[in-house]
Amino acid sequence: MSSGNHKRSLTGIKPTGLVHWSHYFGMIDPAISLSRDMEAFYFLADYHALTSVRNAEALQRDTMEAVAVWMACGLDPEKAVVWRQSDVPEVTELSWVLSCVTGYGLMERAHSFKDARAKGKEVNFGVVSYPALMAADILLYDSDVVPVGKDQLQHLEMTRDMAGYFNQQFLGQSCYDKNDQWTGEGLKRPEAHVREATGSVTGVDGRKMSSSYDNGIPIFGSKKAIKKRVMSIVTDSTSLEDPKDPDTCQVYQMYKLFSTPEEQVELAANYRGGNFGYGHAKLALLEKSQAFFAPMQSRYEELINQPERIEAILQDGAERARAVAIPVLNRVRAAVGLPTR
Repeated sequence: MSSGNHKRSLTGIKPTGLVHWSHYFGMIDPAISLSRDMEAFYFLADYHALTSVRNAEALQRDTMEAVAVWMACGLDPEKAVVWRQSDVPEVTELSWVLSCVTGYGLMERAHSFKDARAKGKEVNFGVVSYPALMAADILLYDSDVVPVGKDQLQHLEMTRDMAGYFNQQFLGQSCYDKNDQWTGEGLKRPEAHVREATGSVTGVDGRKMSSSYDNGIPIFGSKKAIKKRVMSIVTDSTSLEDPKDPDTCQVYQMYKLFSTPEEQVELAANYRGGNFGYGHAKLALLEKSQAFFAPMQSRYEELINQPERIEAILQDGAERARAVAIPVLNRVRAAVGLPTR
C-alpha cells in the first residue's frame, strides 16, 4: 500500500525518439510536478514499445535517452521510483491474469486498436492486448492516481473495469466499503488525474504539435537544428512595415510559454507598432526558449554520457518497485488459487 498518507502516482514513459515542446508542457512537467505531493512511480515502457519497434539497439538507446530526458527535466530518482518495465517480471503475470477476466469486446473498443486497424497498420496481438498490460502496469503498484491526457482516459477507465472484473470474479465482492474506500483486498481502482490540454503548443505548421505530424520543435539536439525549426514556423504574408495582431500569431502564442507578462506586453506592442517582422518575433521566441531549456540541455548532455549511472538508477528503481509489486501479485495469486511466493 502507499506509504503514510501520501497517495501514489504512476506514470508510464514510452521510449520514443524526438522530445518536443508539447511533450514537456503537456506531459513531462505536469507528471513530474506530482512527485512533489505524492509518492511518484515512473516506469520506462519497453514491453509496450515492442508492439512496433524491431531494432534491439534502438530500443535500448531510446530507453536510456528517455531516462536522461526526464531527469534533465527535473525528475529526481532520489525522491521517485524509476525503473524499466521489463525489469519487473511480475507485470506480465498480472497482465495474463487480467486477460483471463476481460472480454475480447473490451479490447476491440480500445482507441489504440481501432486506430491501428483503421490506418491499416500491423495489428499484432500485442496491439490487441495492450490495454491488459497497461492495466497491469497500474494495478501492480496499488496506484492511487494516474496522470493522463484526455485522449488516454479510456485506458484508465478500462483499467478500473479490469480491476472490478477481477475482484468480482475471484473474490465475489468489489473490495470497497460503503464509503467507496478500498478494503485492502483484491485490486485497487486508480483515479485519473487529467492533465489540462495545452492548446497553445502548436507545431510549426499551425496544427497541434505532434510526432505524428513531424511538426515539433525539439528540446534537445543541435542549436542549429532547433533554430531551423523555429524559423520555419508558418505565419501569414503581412509585410514588415504593417501592424500585426499578436493574438492571431502562433509565434506570439509560443512566446507566452517562456516569457513574463511584462515581456509579452512589450512584444505585443512591437507587433502592433509596425516595422516589426515575423522573423524578429521568431528570433525573440528562439532566445527565450533557448534560455528556458539551456539548463535541461546541459543536464541531458551530462547524463547521456553516463550510461552506467542511468543503469544503476534503473536497477535500484526496479528493486524498489518489486518490493511493492510482489505483495500485490501474491494477493492476486492467493485469490485465483496459485501458490504465493
